Amino acid sequence: MLAVTVLAWAVHEAQAAMPSAVLPAHDANAALHARYVELQPRLHKNDFGRPVHLDSREEGRNLRGDVYAVIDHPFSLVDGSLPSASSWCDILILPYNTKHCTSQRDRSLSLYVGKKKDTPLEDAFRIDFNYQVVARERDYLRIVLAAGEGPLGTKDYRILLEAVPLDDSHTFLHLSYSYAYGMVSNIAMQTYLATTGADKVGFSVEGLDGEGKPHYVKGMRGVLERNTMRYFLAIDAFLDSLAAPAAAQ
Repeated sequence: MLAVTVLAWAVHEAQAAMPSAVLPAHDANAALHARYVELQPRLHKNDFGRPVHLDSREEGRNLRGDVYAVIDHPFSLVDGSLPSASSWCDILILPYNTKHCTSQRDRSLSLYVGKKKDTPLEDAFRIDFNYQVVARERDYLRIVLAAGEGPLGTKDYRILLEAVPLDDSHTFLHLSYSYAYGMVSNIAMQTYLATTGADKVGFSVEGLDGEGKPHYVKGMRGVLERNTMRYFLAIDAFLDSLAAPAAAQ
């Protein structure tokens, strides 16, 4: 058990330190299974009420969130639907600030995001993602979406999804969402956090207040955690929808 835990920790740290690195599929598969074993206590008992675990980190002006979850879908469904860029447009359109999404030949997709729910499409920011199915094996899937530039000076966007089967009806999924921000985006975000977003928090507990109630992370990490969780829930909702007739999805 100690060796498995050490392997999971080492790979997790290596991926965080070198986000562009790609492990061979066999090693990545083993590492994700090891991470599943390591997270067993947190998956079985947490505030989400389901087998979900969220990590986040803020290093300088780089933000990263990671969701690990057991989902009630067979790996065959995950592998059969998520490797398509058009499926990712169906997923990424679900968060409220996404206005439009287009995909091109499973190589790229363009996401149009707005500041508010009612932002018209012509005023939305466009983010162009390179799309790549890095590994697609019988028992392992790894997909990466990467964009060099985003709105208001944000950059180095990266969405990574990897998945392995647990049994005939369950899949262990890892979703990583990261980006970096500059001076302009920092000013804009601090303005938001001081006004509209002042009361919004993330999910990680940083400590307890005087009454013993949890103190949840705020600021940039709080924003990141909410967005990472939105993307995970969008993936889960998309997979749920596949059970319905096409017209009802």
